[in-house]
Amino acid sequence: MAVETLSPDWEFDRVDDGSQKIHAEVQLKNYGKFLEEYTSQLRRIEDALDDSIGDVWDFNLDPIALKLLPYEQSSLLELIKTENKVLNKVITVYAALCCEIKKLKYEAETKFYNGLLFYGEGATDASMVEGDCQIQMGRFISFLQELSCFVTRCYEVVMNVVHQLAALYISNKIAPKIIETTGVHFQTMYEHLGELLTVLLTLDEIIDNHITLKDHWTMYKRLLKSVHHNPSKFGIQEEKLKPFEKFLLKLEGQLLDGMIFQACIEQQFDSLNGGVSVSKNSTFAEEFAHSIRSIFANVEAKLGEPSEIDQRDKYVGICGLFVLHFQIFRTIDKKFYKSLLDICKKVPAITLTANIIWFPDNFLIQKIPAAAKLLDRKSLQAIKIHRDTFLQQKAQSLTKDVQSYYVFVSSWMMKMESILSKEQRMDKFAEDLTNRCNVFIQGFLYAYSISTIIKTTMNLYMSMQKPMTKTSVKALCRLVELLKAIEHMFYRRSMVVADSVSHITQHLQHQALHSISVAKKRVISDKKYSEQRLDVLSALVLAENTLNGPSTKQRRLIVSLALSVGTQMKTFKDEELFPLQVVMKKLDLISELRERVQTQCDCCFLYWHRAVFPIYLDDVYENAVDAARLHHLLDKLCKEIEKDLRLSVHTHLKLDDRNPFKVGMKDLALFFSLNPIRFFNRFIDIRAYVTHYLDKTFYNLTTVALHDWATYSEMRNLATQRYGLVMTEAHLPSQTLEQGLDVLEIMRNIHIFVSRYLYNLNNQIFIERTSNNKHLNTINIRHIANSIRTHGTGIMNTTVNFTYQFLKKKFYIFSQFMYDEHIKSRLIKDIRFFREIKDQNDHKYPFDRAEKFNRGIRKLGITPEGQSYLDQFRQLISQIGNAMGYVRMIRSGGLHCSSNAIRFVPDLEDIVNFEELVKEEGLAEETLKAARHLDSVLSDHTRNSAEGTEYFKMLVDVFAPEFRRPKNIHLRNFYIIVPPLTLNFVEHSISCKEKLNKKNKIGAAFTDDGFAMGVAYILKLLDQYREFDSLHWFQSVREKYLKEIRAVAKQQNVQSASQDEKLLQTMNLTQKRLDVYLQEFELLYFSLSSARIFFRADKTAAEENQEKKEKEEETKTSNGDLSDSTVSADPVVK
Repeated sequence: MAVETLSPDWEFDRVDDGSQKIHAEVQLKNYGKFLEEYTSQLRRIEDALDDSIGDVWDFNLDPIALKLLPYEQSSLLELIKTENKVLNKVITVYAALCCEIKKLKYEAETKFYNGLLFYGEGATDASMVEGDCQIQMGRFISFLQELSCFVTRCYEVVMNVVHQLAALYISNKIAPKIIETTGVHFQTMYEHLGELLTVLLTLDEIIDNHITLKDHWTMYKRLLKSVHHNPSKFGIQEEKLKPFEKFLLKLEGQLLDGMIFQACIEQQFDSLNGGVSVSKNSTFAEEFAHSIRSIFANVEAKLGEPSEIDQRDKYVGICGLFVLHFQIFRTIDKKFYKSLLDICKKVPAITLTANIIWFPDNFLIQKIPAAAKLLDRKSLQAIKIHRDTFLQQKAQSLTKDVQSYYVFVSSWMMKMESILSKEQRMDKFAEDLTNRCNVFIQGFLYAYSISTIIKTTMNLYMSMQKPMTKTSVKALCRLVELLKAIEHMFYRRSMVVADSVSHITQHLQHQALHSISVAKKRVISDKKYSEQRLDVLSALVLAENTLNGPSTKQRRLIVSLALSVGTQMKTFKDEELFPLQVVMKKLDLISELRERVQTQCDCCFLYWHRAVFPIYLDDVYENAVDAARLHHLLDKLCKEIEKDLRLSVHTHLKLDDRNPFKVGMKDLALFFSLNPIRFFNRFIDIRAYVTHYLDKTFYNLTTVALHDWATYSEMRNLATQRYGLVMTEAHLPSQTLEQGLDVLEIMRNIHIFVSRYLYNLNNQIFIERTSNNKHLNTINIRHIANSIRTHGTGIMNTTVNFTYQFLKKKFYIFSQFMYDEHIKSRLIKDIRFFREIKDQNDHKYPFDRAEKFNRGIRKLGITPEGQSYLDQFRQLISQIGNAMGYVRMIRSGGLHCSSNAIRFVPDLEDIVNFEELVKEEGLAEETLKAARHLDSVLSDHTRNSAEGTEYFKMLVDVFAPEFRRPKNIHLRNFYIIVPPLTLNFVEHSISCKEKLNKKNKIGAAFTDDGFAMGVAYILKLLDQYREFDSLHWFQSVREKYLKEIRAVAKQQNVQSASQDEKLLQTMNLTQKRLDVYLQEFELLYFSLSSARIFFRADKTAAEENQEKKEKEEETKTSNGDLSDSTVSADPVVK
């Protein structure tokens, strides 16, 4: 049996146990799972980016720019390679010159135009300080120097182009020709030369229209003159000044005198050292004139047509070339000159850049005055009149234009959507590409037409200084919207456009190559040899080779130059040449599609017409349905939304008619569906801006009036419901709807508070005395508790301190009143009288004596308001009592607040010590600190809620020693003035209550327990409860009134028998009056008794001192017992 030999790389056991298969299956499952997850992830990303795959990232953000412009990596020398060396040289030179011109044009557009246009912008006359103009110009000199170098370079290039063209077209028949030029027309060269002349012409126009620049230049020159007179003062060396002055003169002559273009065409084109002859070269002169006419013929046909692309810019170049031709050769074609002027009827003005508008007729008349003389004045005047009529017609037709373009652009957008959404079918690929190409070009043409209308109309209005109507402004702004819509359409579908553009360019290149190859075969088939035929063949080969590659600017330029040579000798039939030219034009457009669309849709020129924006924005705001049109409106919207929210919340006040059927309705919510707007380097999010504005306003207004927090909270909720705004909570200490006056406010104005508010002892409430409103403010314990919660418990002690300061001032007045001789003498007399008669009068103070005292005081004089001194004294005592009532309410509010705060602690008797628990667990230092804080907060709350501070006792203890001093002996008479005071109070109280039922409620009140509180407090301070009680005043009053009531009742019984009705009515009224007086005295007695409880009226000062001593001794004893108990381990029972 033959043994199988194993291969050396076989390392595993050959026995298959199936494990490999299992592993493979597991890996496959995992891989499948990964792919599924990855697919779903990609799908989520795709969904997040936008609605459909075709749509790209946000237009405003544009995080990644998509550049479609092909980039040429080969040099011109590498691109232009044929066997024909002479032709290579000619094409290379011309191509290099054209590239140079393009670079110069780009530099002018990106750097110099804006540099000149924006000089002096941003600074208003008001903000400019003397000397700022000179500083600005001084900084600008370096820019002008760069511009001078640029202009010099342009002159050199113009000179070189003219020389190179003149060298090719030689009129000297003896001199050898570089190449055969019969039938060869380098039209591209003349177009490029026209572009360069346009640049110079534009610079002239910008400087000519720039008044600020010229003014600043004049001021700068004046400054230089003053420096010249005194160089040492400015620290400048005199020898440096002269070269600088020369340099400035050179700059002024070259740039600022409006001679940039003129100096260029007035150059000495004929070489002095026997080089190229230009002015005497008749062949070149003919070629030059022929090329201008050829370009003009193409331009004239398209100007003002819907298919116009860049013919206006070319027309400016033609005018420049025509003037150059006249300057060099001094010949003029009157017919052609007239044709050039006739264009002004079609195109009255051309925008060169931004707000710089150019009038061809003015230019041609100014630069060639000889030719202008040949024309009649009427025709020149007609051009100017036509310009005015053109503007009038344009203003009238603007609204129609807007409507028609609206339809055109909308239908074009639909075409774009449909053509780009369809899948490309391979069998109809070429047809599909042609359709796409046409749609893209159509979009660009619309953009060009709209842009031209806007720029020409706006700049003409500005140039001719004519006012624009509101309708015209709105119409023009609508056109700007359309322009941006076209740009956005291209951008939105830029992924598909980018994909299509590369295919379209290849397709167009293929068509061009096919046409060229047909012509090339025709040339090759003709066996006749000539240098001219060889040039044609080389040119076609060059065009073919160049087209085989990316469609870059350089390649298209070379093809154009090569075809200038290749189209001579009828190599192309007429029906072949025109399609080829169309294809090349399309290739130019499609290759630079994105850049061209951006240029046409660029609305930077609106900066110079920014006055139109307010009108436009007002229009947008009024028609809020078209909110998507809006891209810059904020403050007005913020205020309108705030107003809407306010009116909605306060509908119950019926502030104005908000019936949408009567006053209409604006749905402002549409503004919040807009994406953030990009504005230069900022983003404006309307939703965020308005939200921030409302948040800020609501917060600020809530801090000013904390009691309005509920209203603003409601407005926040409404903003969320109605407009979908996500509002921020204010997180201010929220106050209840019944917040009332703030503790801080009362504390600061306690002297006003106690005079304007009345105290109710039983309900613990303060009621406003009078108010300008239809309601009176009240303050109760809940208000105070909420206020304490807002500001913290620390406010309580501060309030008591303020009250103490207030009481000090009031007691000073109190003391002065009691010290007054009239008062003191009467009181001493009354005390003596009472002592004398008390035994006969059952120890009761006589009511008559109190009444007599009242009358006596009134005789001393009254205030203009009709108040006696006793009335004022009563008010003083009421104010002191109100202050004490307020202190009582503060304490109650504090307890209320503390109990609310402590309600979350499960058991007040058993509160764990968090610090010890944290120590046991060995937690971090920060945790220990936090636990310590928590313990202290809990102990504070427990203490506050359990007892509160005895503020009354404090206020008694602080004043009592002073009141009881021998030097204040006059105050000891106070108890005897209480009876007349109560009498005065009762009369006042009754009159206040009676006013409640009257129409004029000024002075009406139903409570004033401040008086009772004040009397009780002062009696306590003077320790005169016993003395006052010894008067038995209220018993005396009760007896007096009961006696009178009984007498009236007895009289009524007698009178009822005699039936004298009038007398009976009088009796009834008397009885009622007596009942009311008795009731009022009873109420005052109850209030005074209640108030006395707060001040421990049952104890005299001596008894209180005795009690205090006993307590202190008891405390000492208990402390001694405690120390003994610590020595002996026996428990102490208390």
